[in-house]
Amino acid sequence: MPDNSSSKAEGSASADARRSDVAAGMAYALAGFALLSGGDGLIKSTSGEWPGMAVAALRFTIGAVGLGIVLLLVEGREGFRFPLPRVQLARGFFLAVATLTFFTSIFLMPLATAVSIQFMAPLLTAAISALLYRERLSRGRWLATLVAFIGVIIVLRPSFAELGWAALLPLAAAFGMSGLMMANARAAGSGSVLLMQFIVAAIAAPILLLAAAIGHFSGYPPLQIGWPTQHVVLVCTVVAVSASFAHMLIYTATVRGSAAVVAPMVYVQILVAIGLGVVFYQDYPDLVALGGTGIIIASGIYLLRDGRK
Repeated sequence: MPDNSSSKAEGSASADARRSDVAAGMAYALAGFALLSGGDGLIKSTSGEWPGMAVAALRFTIGAVGLGIVLLLVEGREGFRFPLPRVQLARGFFLAVATLTFFTSIFLMPLATAVSIQFMAPLLTAAISALLYRERLSRGRWLATLVAFIGVIIVLRPSFAELGWAALLPLAAAFGMSGLMMANARAAGSGSVLLMQFIVAAIAAPILLLAAAIGHFSGYPPLQIGWPTQHVVLVCTVVAVSASFAHMLIYTATVRGSAAVVAPMVYVQILVAIGLGVVFYQDYPDLVALGGTGIIIASGIYLLRDGRK
């Protein structure tokens, strides 16, 4: 006769191991996303010292060089490949657009405002995929996207009155991140995670350097680039390293706990951004802005839940 007690013990051990993996995945994801938001807070600290374009260019130049060295050490010369060239170029372009507009936006407005609006990216990705690739999108998802846009309008209300069209920069960053998400999906499986990180940084860096040079020679004073301060160089170096480490944590979280467990953890970025803004930059969000942020988060969570059905 089968030993039922042994089977139950094995089942219990398996369930405990699964719960342990889920808990570990959540912890890794929380740490990774919080680290990304911490990096955004550090970047904001360079405001007034160097133009956002130049900061973005330096951060990704350092990142590309560092990732290239690690790739060489880990995978050797044969690790440097360039699969799916058009897709990789699209990844680098969209990352450059997202970074350029986001870095500029956090120099102009509260960190939490810019971070909140970036969470339109998953909703935009779903909507754009439906339009371009004729992917099925439920009425609920279209409604969630529309409601999220209303949340964006609410969050941007004070910034738009003060900054004009420049207040739309974080929304442009969300579109850039949406393009990156779609390009990442098409590049999936074409190379190691380390290679994919190196390629996207190596393509984004020269685009950002070109944008910074155009800004410098435009004659517009705020875009003039002088020699960076030690603080700027240190921040860009720390963020380049911390962002790579954060993505490694998030990848590990996905392996340990699955994408379904990891995805909702992304919203810790907003909480961290609000905290950093209040503590270090005296950016106190009003109740209306918090309400708009809540609408964006609720729409994103609906999208996640609907996508699992």
